[in-house]
Amino acid sequence: MSNISFIILVVLLAAAAGIAVGYCVRKSISGRMVESSEKLASRITAEAKKEAENIKKEAILQAKDNLLKAKNEFEKETRDRRLELEKLEERIHQKEINLDKRTDMLAQREDAIEKKEKAVVDQETLLREKHDSVNRIIAEQRAQLEKIAGISSEEAKESLVQLMADDARHEAGGIIRRIEEETKREAEKKSREILAYAVQRYASDFVAENTVSVVNLPSDEMKGRIIGREGRNIRAIEAATGTDLIIDDTPEAVVISSFDPVRREVAKRALENLIHDGRIHPGRIEEIVKKVQAEVDKLISETGERVSFDAGVYDVHPELLALLGRLRFRTSFSQNVLEHSMEVANLAGMMAAELKMNVKDAKRAGLLHDIGKAVDHEVEGAHAAIGAEYARKFGESERIVQAIAQHHDDGHNNTVLGVIIQAADTLSAARPGARREMLATYVKRLTELEGIANSFSGVDKCYAIQAGREIRILVENEKVSDTDAVMLCRDIVKKVESELTYPGQIKVTVIREMRVSDFAK
Repeated sequence: MSNISFIILVVLLAAAAGIAVGYCVRKSISGRMVESSEKLASRITAEAKKEAENIKKEAILQAKDNLLKAKNEFEKETRDRRLELEKLEERIHQKEINLDKRTDMLAQREDAIEKKEKAVVDQETLLREKHDSVNRIIAEQRAQLEKIAGISSEEAKESLVQLMADDARHEAGGIIRRIEEETKREAEKKSREILAYAVQRYASDFVAENTVSVVNLPSDEMKGRIIGREGRNIRAIEAATGTDLIIDDTPEAVVISSFDPVRREVAKRALENLIHDGRIHPGRIEEIVKKVQAEVDKLISETGERVSFDAGVYDVHPELLALLGRLRFRTSFSQNVLEHSMEVANLAGMMAAELKMNVKDAKRAGLLHDIGKAVDHEVEGAHAAIGAEYARKFGESERIVQAIAQHHDDGHNNTVLGVIIQAADTLSAARPGARREMLATYVKRLTELEGIANSFSGVDKCYAIQAGREIRILVENEKVSDTDAVMLCRDIVKKVESELTYPGQIKVTVIREMRVSDFAK
């Protein structure tokens, strides 16, 4: 027990000694570190003060440099501004001098203008006095002239105006005649070449097809079967087809009458089928008429498509093709309108090719120019206007519509395409054998044509020739001058256009000739 206590005591003593020694060592080390730190701090402080002094000096030098530069720039800018101000002052001074000069010049001009105004006023007063004096003199002389001449001034004025009007009319006639002669020399040669070339290239057979309105019967007994008991069969046919059947004393024939050529065709085919079938009664009639109507509608559509394809005209609206097909059953002065339209399309295409124009447009307008005739019995108005309206409605271009609308105009407001269609239409209608008309109508038209020519003063004789397509007028040499003959021709043309209805065109020729006769004794 005592050993343990001793050992513990020794340990405690050793620990106390270690603590005391450690304390002494730590204190010694701390003193040395504090002394070293103070020296380092003193050195850093001294260096910082030295560096601060250097920075301060550099900043002062930099500030002085900047101040010097700013001062130099300010002085330079001040000098520049001073120079600009001096120049501006000099310019303003010069302008003031110029303004003073202009003011002096304006003052001088005002003085001169005042003097001129005064002179003008004096001259106006003098002129007014002279004018009044001249008017008095003119009035006195007019009174003396009226007294000497025996006519008033109004009568003299009318006479002078009439004389001037006659001179002007004479001069205008001369100018018109000269212009027409000059243009004819240039235009006739080219137009004749184009028309002759087109006609030579297109030589179609004469159109002699007519819409048939007569149905031949195998025997007269068939008339009774067509009429039926108490007329029921004929009434059923007329009601189903919209036509009139004329059964008269004509042997073995029935006449079909209707304003609609398609209806006539349907009635004709239906009646022929009924006669061939032999069963004629109202039920069978309605059945046959419906069947024939469908066949004719199909034929119309196929005809329009075929004609369009043959003419090289594509993308035509089906409604227009149907109208084109209906023209197969339409005639004008015995000329089939569909054949006529094909002729016009071909002729127009040839003329357009000669003139370096659009051939497709010319053919298209030529083929469609008479489509209005397919419905002109159903729609009010001229066939040209009707056709143009339908063409516009179904998508044709405006140039085609205009050519269709104006193919019967006089050409003054027509387009070049319209003139080509008009020329082709005239060629197709006017060629020999193309059209025929009733003798009574023909004679009446020629009589009216000659009557119009004879209604003008100075006409001696007139003759309608070339089947009414030309009228030659002989005038009295003493009453009508060469210039008057030009004006007379134009007046007759205008009256013929306004009062006479005719196909194609009529050429008016006025002939004035000098004849001298004497007798040898």
